[in-house]
Amino acid sequence: MILIIGLGNPGEKYKNTRHNIGFRIIDEFQKKNNFPDFRLGKKFNAEISEEIFDGKKNILAKPQVFMNNSGQSVKKLSTSYKLQATSIFVIHDDIDLPVGKIRISKGSGSAGHKGVESIIKELKTKDFARVRIGIQPINNKVKNIETFVLQKFSKDEEKILKEVIEKTVEAIELILKEGLERAMNKYNN
Repeated sequence: MILIIGLGNPGEKYKNTRHNIGFRIIDEFQKKNNFPDFRLGKKFNAEISEEIFDGKKNILAKPQVFMNNSGQSVKKLSTSYKLQATSIFVIHDDIDLPVGKIRISKGSGSAGHKGVESIIKELKTKDFARVRIGIQPINNKVKNIETFVLQKFSKDEEKILKEVIEKTVEAIELILKEGLERAMNKYNN
């Protein structure tokens, strides 16, 4: 069983912001692969969707806590489903990567991402996989990171994002079918 977590902030106010790219990708994966609609799992404080993919049960989750507390939901999910960290995949924004870039990694630190920090703290390990999606602006100028990640993408960036979301969904499918190493070799460009 694999747990795939898209990070973001709950509520309409944050929809389509840079910090919510994890939610957007997990929503697209859910639609493309005919997973059931997300439902609120109150005991996890997360929206979840469960389905068989490539012969294995997979759980998609969108924590319904603010980004900096994501680890609380992830811990509840991993405990309830008796999952090791190696069976957890987290999809999130990365300000150190330019818009349009994807990086797949495993066992790396948070690099200052508060949602990832929360997960590492709660699981007491960093031995989970991450699919990092670049949100760094084209001009590479960010004055205030906290304000920047809560902004919506520009029209030009949205055009790039459409392709990135598709590519990331394909990367997740490859991870589930052929493994993390294969996906890293193909998508870490």
